[in-house]
Amino acid sequence: MDFFRHRLLGLPALALLIAAAGCSSSDGSPSAAVPSPDPKVTQLCRNLDKVLPRKVDGLERNDPEPRSALTAGWGSPAIILRCGVVRPAEMDDAEADGMEVDGVGWLLEKRDDGSFRFTTTLRRAYVEVSLPKTHTEGGVAPLVALAPAVKKAIPKGIAD
Repeated sequence: MDFFRHRLLGLPALALLIAAAGCSSSDGSPSAAVPSPDPKVTQLCRNLDKVLPRKVDGLERNDPEPRSALTAGWGSPAIILRCGVVRPAEMDDAEADGMEVDGVGWLLEKRDDGSFRFTTTLRRAYVEVSLPKTHTEGGVAPLVALAPAVKKAIPKGIAD
């Protein structure tokens, strides 16, 4: 009898789980982990969010879930920006690839799936931009579009 009582008590929890799953986003919205920097960097990232362009490389803004002033996106599959990320270990590698685009330095990392990840260098907050493989043929056009906002909101310097 205890077995059935536990089974019956478990049914409401199962129904709640099914209902919650039905409410989750299945519309193809992008997702991105939200960074959790210190308050000073968080404020810089909020300032960046206020000046980000509506379009990047001709793609409309399409922010990832969960919504946050620390993340932004454009297009589908989305170009994803995350502000306040941890300093990548690759920045310690003297052989790492880097570039400057319109006054903003970037660490370049090619991913195994053909996508690219760029992270700002010599700024008070690390800003990461991930380009899915489908958006890599445009070269650094997304970085050109984002550089003015980064320069305006994230001062030069070394992030703590």
